Amino acid sequence: MAEVTEDGVRQALAKVRTPEGAPLSASPALSGIVVASGKVYLSINVDATQVRAWESVRIAAEETVRALPGVGSALVALTAERKSGARPAGPPTAPSPSGGKAIEVPGVAAIIAVASGKGGVGKSTLAINLALGLRDLGLKVGLLDADIYGPSVPRLSGVHAKPEVIEGRTMMPLDNFGLQLMSIGFMVEEDTPMIWRGPMVMSALSQMLREVKWGPLDVLVVDMPPGTGDAQLTMAQQVNLAGAVIVSTPQDLALIDARRGIAMFQKVNVPILGVVENMSYFLCPHCGERSDIFGHGGARHEAEKLGVPFLGEVPLHMRIREMSDAGLPILVSDPDSPQAATYREIARGVQAAMQRVGSTARKAPRIVIE
Repeated sequence: MAEVTEDGVRQALAKVRTPEGAPLSASPALSGIVVASGKVYLSINVDATQVRAWESVRIAAEETVRALPGVGSALVALTAERKSGARPAGPPTAPSPSGGKAIEVPGVAAIIAVASGKGGVGKSTLAINLALGLRDLGLKVGLLDADIYGPSVPRLSGVHAKPEVIEGRTMMPLDNFGLQLMSIGFMVEEDTPMIWRGPMVMSALSQMLREVKWGPLDVLVVDMPPGTGDAQLTMAQQVNLAGAVIVSTPQDLALIDARRGIAMFQKVNVPILGVVENMSYFLCPHCGERSDIFGHGGARHEAEKLGVPFLGEVPLHMRIREMSDAGLPILVSDPDSPQAATYREIARGVQAAMQRVGSTARKAPRIVIE
């Protein structure tokens, strides 16, 4: 197979013309070319007022790079930033890579975000088991891995294939365990760093929503990256989220960050479907003795204090960890276990909360940074 190089990609992009007629390879808008194992990622960065004119350039660039010998897949992100002095009068707003309009996701009835204020709390494990729990309730479910920098769904699902591209630009989601799956991790090697700025991340996330042939789905579960940054704001501003599930561990430091996550979603009018206390306690596999390693009950107390539903406690259990690492979530590998029953109970709570808020038609808000 021919070796793909950055220079080869640039030479190919000389055939693609900008709206002004210049070669894309010579345009200052082109940046961030990454080549890894036959996969190519690059960014086109333009002023927000020029997005419409450059969309055809993005498509042409993606098709040109994908046609190169040795290229297995290509992703071209079109990012938009207002130039200094070009912002209209008034308070600054969050970036909007699709022009401020809500992202249309055909075939998806409702989208929920699984989020946490910090990393390392088991959010991705909760996300895939929640998706499986909703599946067990008879729903058609998809799972989108929105953590561009640290995608976990390929490992958790045991899927390492590459998405099929149809009609030139639309990706087919992968499938396992009865779930439709999509992750940037399906297009990059596990150890490949994604050295992307915020606007590139937002554009890639938007493309994984609107350029994937989802559905028909009752629910799309989105495994968010930790924190309250660009990806969360993109989802809250541009997607009609039915709600968010917040994951935390019991200790005070995690709860502080979870509180920030709840406040962020509330500020942008996304309903909080509930809070899950993960790694709530440890059960010794030998003697059955319970140990509250990180404390206990902090997330429940925080949920009650903030007036949001508490969905349940997930123990720190070796079987959950082993099966997650093996790509066989506990609801697949041991569906009759007490741990699987816990996730199903959380799924029932999420379904009930979605029915209560009735928010699938919520209008995406305009985010103002004060």
